[in-house]
Amino acid sequence: MSKATMTHGDFTGLASGYSKFRPGYSESILMSLLALVGKPIGEIDAVDVGAGTGIWTRMLAGRGLRSVVAIEPNDDMRTHGMADCAGLAIQWCRGSGEETGRPTASADLLSMASSFHWVDFDRGTREFHRVLRPGGRFVALWNPRYLDDSPDLLAIEAHLKSIRPDIVRVSSGRSGIADKMTGLLNACPLFDDVVYLEGRQTRILSIEQYLGVWRSVNDLQVQLGPERFGQFLDYVGERLKGRETIETTNLTRAWAARRR
Repeated sequence: MSKATMTHGDFTGLASGYSKFRPGYSESILMSLLALVGKPIGEIDAVDVGAGTGIWTRMLAGRGLRSVVAIEPNDDMRTHGMADCAGLAIQWCRGSGEETGRPTASADLLSMASSFHWVDFDRGTREFHRVLRPGGRFVALWNPRYLDDSPDLLAIEAHLKSIRPDIVRVSSGRSGIADKMTGLLNACPLFDDVVYLEGRQTRILSIEQYLGVWRSVNDLQVQLGPERFGQFLDYVGERLKGRETIETTNLTRAWAARRR
C-alpha cells in the first residue's frame, strides 16, 4: 500500500517500522496489572487484542502466563508479529476487537495496547465481557510520548501543529478516547472496579530510530498526506542535525476494569 492510499487504522506497509522502532511499555505497569487479576501468574490465560507486531504480547508471554493469545486483524502486522515472537508460546489468530473469535469465558486478562481507539466501544466491551471469565480484567493501555522536559521534542510538536493546526492525534494516548476512558468504563454496566495506572520509561534513540518511530504512525500520515508528512520529517531531520542520539520518554497509561 502506498502512502497516497493509506487509510485510518490500516497499518499495511508500516509493520516493519512499527516492529523495529516502537517502544515497549512500563514493566511496573505490567506487573501491577497482572496483580490485579488476582490469580497466580502461572494460572493466567491472556488475550491481547489488536496485538500489532506483539510488543505488549511479548511482555505478557515473558512473565510465564499459562497461555497468551494474540489477536490481530492486519495481515502485515500479524506476519511481522509472528516472526518477532518466534520461540515464544504465543498463539496468533486473525480477529478484531468486535469479533475476537475466542471462546466464551476463556480468558482472565484481555488487553488492548495502543489499539482500543480503533474499536467501537459498545461492541468491543460486549465482546470482551463475553470472552473474559467472571472477575477477569479488561485492560486498555497506551504509550504516548512525554515531551515536557525536552525543548527539541516540544519544538517538533509545535512545528507539527503549525503544518496542520486542526490535526487530531487519534492514537496518542493523551487525547481522544483516552481523555474519557475512566468515565466510559465507570458508566459501562458490564465492568466495575476501574483502576488507572501510569508509569514512565526513557530510551536513548539514534536519530534514524527516532525518525522511524514517526514513520510508523498511521493517523499522522493519513491526516498530513505524503507531501506534508515528508516536509515534517525533513524538519525533524534538520532540527536534530549534528546530533547522534535523542532522549525520549514514554508515559504508559493503563485502565483496568473488572468483568461483572
